Amino acid sequence: MLRPIAIGTSLAATVARLGAGLKVGKLGPRPTETLELYDFEGCPFCRKVREALTMLDLEAMVYPCPPGGKRFRPKVRKLGGKEQFPYLVDPNTNTSRFESDDIVAYLYETYGAGAPPLSLRLGPVTNLSSFLATAARPFSGRSSVPSKAPKKPLELWSFEASPFCRLAREALCDLELPYLLHNVAKNSPGRAAFVKRSGKMMVPYLVDPNSGEKMFESADIVTYLYETYAK
Repeated sequence: MLRPIAIGTSLAATVARLGAGLKVGKLGPRPTETLELYDFEGCPFCRKVREALTMLDLEAMVYPCPPGGKRFRPKVRKLGGKEQFPYLVDPNTNTSRFESDDIVAYLYETYGAGAPPLSLRLGPVTNLSSFLATAARPFSGRSSVPSKAPKKPLELWSFEASPFCRLAREALCDLELPYLLHNVAKNSPGRAAFVKRSGKMMVPYLVDPNSGEKMFESADIVTYLYETYAK
């Protein structure tokens, strides 16, 4: 019974944002080095940045920083002088940013081909819908679960609006497991390479280089992550 509830509430979060982060828009220059994002899944402001990354088809090394987390929050305080999220680091331009609206604007100015879509630039309306999305999953992606740190970051193929991908990302976040996020939303140029690698167009798809495990299905991914890394 818990599984249908999880899927239903995750779908409600997607509906609250009217599917933002479902497909890729017009793209600009591509980065040569991977962006770094410090965030947590249950943060409504972080959600806007992840949506922008999806719509701009950008990969990012994600360092989950849930409330109470001790693995990456101190690094944000060291780099930026405070614990505030989201926090973006772009090694391509030696740029770092707090504030979701500033990050979204920067991403579109640097890697887009035009202004951000309305779903990301309606100010209070955007924020309200993102808060409603968070309210649909109020206890997920917002708490730190003691875990073993992996030697190598995991990899996740995902896109922000997918309710199933959200469940996998929440588990990675709660366990504070760093992962390379590969965005493969609709119209993504990276879909062909992903299908060639995985055998089919289905997400989420997790690869754990520490164990060699590769898997689809959000339920299997969540179970695997907790059995492997939770203390």
